[in-house]
Amino acid sequence: MASAPSNTTPSAGASGAVHHPDTARDLVKILVAGPFGVGKTTLIDSVSEIRPLHTEEHLSEASADVDDLAGVREKSTTTVAIDFGRISLPGDVVLYLFGTPGQERFRALWDDIAYGALGALVLVDSRRLDASFDVLGLVEESGLPYAVAFNDFPDAPRHHGAERLRHALDLEPGTPMVTCDARDRDSSIDALLALVDHLIGRDPVEAR
Repeated sequence: MASAPSNTTPSAGASGAVHHPDTARDLVKILVAGPFGVGKTTLIDSVSEIRPLHTEEHLSEASADVDDLAGVREKSTTTVAIDFGRISLPGDVVLYLFGTPGQERFRALWDDIAYGALGALVLVDSRRLDASFDVLGLVEESGLPYAVAFNDFPDAPRHHGAERLRHALDLEPGTPMVTCDARDRDSSIDALLALVDHLIGRDPVEAR
């Protein structure tokens, strides 16, 4: 998964259902954010119980000067608006997942996509930590609570300790930080659950 390829077909565990369960009580909008090529589309593909919606376009020579392919040379497409998927969790909670574009040129879409969201799962590539700074800044400026998930690329460095990574990203002590494989449904769900647990544990006065 050197370039975090997307998969436009539903995951093996997807039910194919269109309507959310009749028992659903809490419908929650969640952002899946992160820099270009970090695996946001792949994660939504892996967990969505409906056929995911993608707005992907092929990269072209015209975008070569603005889309930094360092570390993701095999990537051939990019999200230009949103990815969308849905997953039902235990406790009658349904997450609506909105994947955000990772490039600076799509920053104007951020406020519209973030409106009404309760939190964000920020995917990070430990091979290029500096690529995550702008996205983390946007999430923090929006006031959204968030969790950080390091997508486990095969060639990701293994010598970084948790505290070193937390310091490098300047994360608050209470910000959840996990590792996941965006291709794997169970691993991706665990990352989302880390965010949900964080949202549940927040002070009700602070929660949206």
